[in-house]
This record gives sequence, C-alpha cells and structure tokens, in this order.
Amino acid sequence: MPELPEVQTIVNDLIEANLAGSTIRAVRVNWPRSVAGMSPAAFSRRLKGAVVRSISRRAKYIVFSLGSGRTVLLHLRMSGRLRLVAAGAAPDRHEHVCIAFTDGRELRLHDTRKFARLYLCGPDESILAALGPEPLSPDFTLGRLSAMLRTRARMLKPLLLDQRVIAGLGNIYVDEALWEAGLHPCRRARTLSSDERKRLFDAIPRVLKRGLANMGTALGAGEANFLSVAGRRGTNRQQLRVFRRTGLPCPRCGAAVERIIVGQRSTHICPDCQRQHH
Repeated sequence: MPELPEVQTIVNDLIEANLAGSTIRAVRVNWPRSVAGMSPAAFSRRLKGAVVRSISRRAKYIVFSLGSGRTVLLHLRMSGRLRLVAAGAAPDRHEHVCIAFTDGRELRLHDTRKFARLYLCGPDESILAALGPEPLSPDFTLGRLSAMLRTRARMLKPLLLDQRVIAGLGNIYVDEALWEAGLHPCRRARTLSSDERKRLFDAIPRVLKRGLANMGTALGAGEANFLSVAGRRGTNRQQLRVFRRTGLPCPRCGAAVERIIVGQRSTHICPDCQRQHH
C-alpha cells in the first residue's frame, strides 16, 4: 500500500499541480534513512538547482525525471504520502523529507511508519529495468501472462505480488483480481487451464481500472491510510468485493468472505467462488 491505482492518482495530482518544470531550490531531510544509497547531504547537494522535467509512474514508484538526466524514484511503501504546500505551511512531525522549489512551494514526504524511500539514480539505473510488465500497458498480453504462468510452480498470490513478474500489484488488487477470476490464491500457477489464464488476464486490468476511476482505495481515516496529494480519500473501498470484507457476503454467491494467510500475507477469498482445485 499504496498500489498502482493509488500511486497513479498521486502522479496525476502532481501533474495537475504543474510541478513539472519547477526548479528545486533546496532539500531538507529530517529522517536520514528516507534517502537510500547516499547521505542526506549528498542527496540534497545533487538535487539543488535541478529542474523536474516530468513526473510519471513505474510499478509502485513515482518517477521524477530531472533535466540533468538523473531520476528521483520515490517508493511510498506502507504509509508514505505527499503534500504539496506553500513554503510557510506548518511542519508536521511525520514529515521526513521536504523538497523546496523556487516558486515558493514545497513537496513534503509524510510517513508515519518511516518505510518510504527516495533514490537518486543515474541514466543507467537498473532498479526499474528489473520490473515486470505494466498490467495496463500494451506489453501486458495474454500470451506473456500465459507463458509466465505455465512455467511457474509458485502459488498465485505470492507470484502476482512479485514486482519482477507483474509491476504495480499489491495485496488489495491481487485479492480482488483472484476473486474476479474465481481462482484460489494457493493454486499453483502452472495448474491453470487456458480458460483460467484468460479469466485472470481479464481480471487484473479490470480491478486496476476500477481503482483508478475511484482515485484509489483508502481503508480508513488513520494517519497511515492513503490520501492523494490533493487531500482526497479514494472511494474504491466501497467497490471492493473481498478485500477486508471478512464475514460479509460474497457479492457473487452470498457465501461469507474468509480471511486466510498465504505466503505470510493476509488474504481474502470467497470459499465457494474460489475453490482450491489441484
């Protein structure tokens, strides 16, 4: 959390705020481990004077492309969120990095759990190259998914969470996609029939597009829950079929939704719609 729809919602907010084209005046790092791979002083020094050329998303990373050819990657992990505020706005004790721009605005990283990470990468950085296909891009095809599933013995849930296999999926949207496809999360990938692979291929983009249309999933009002840069709570929670709906009726068959543990991850299923065959 946040996953593809939430991260894309944040990117959309930053683009709408016309952050691209802004020049970085200074960077303040209050929690040193928020910056990965270099000291906060080096990170701040190298960003000073850089121009943000564009903002995009790759998997769960927010990608700030700089005029220097370098890239800043931000992974929000469990509880990271961004605020774009005027320079004089009151600070918050959970704001661990502040990027100040010459136009008087500041982009602040708020992170109650302190897991979010910033990376300053050169043109040849391999972090993004190791990621799998984007599930909403033309690169994500039935043939590519089928080839991947046919050769893997792993259970579906941990396999779909692996960012090297498919980029951007997390706990929420994997549970939702498996329910849409009628597949048990413990099924071994290579046991799926061609029809089941097609159902999964259709389900993954469907649940992600629904999440995007609802501007992400906010699961509660706590400080660690998702907020867009504009301060909105995504409304996709009302559209979830099984995730965190333990004991409630399955929208398809009426059976009570169950919570199980798969690969050490909390997982939600309909025991009738998602029977574990094979």
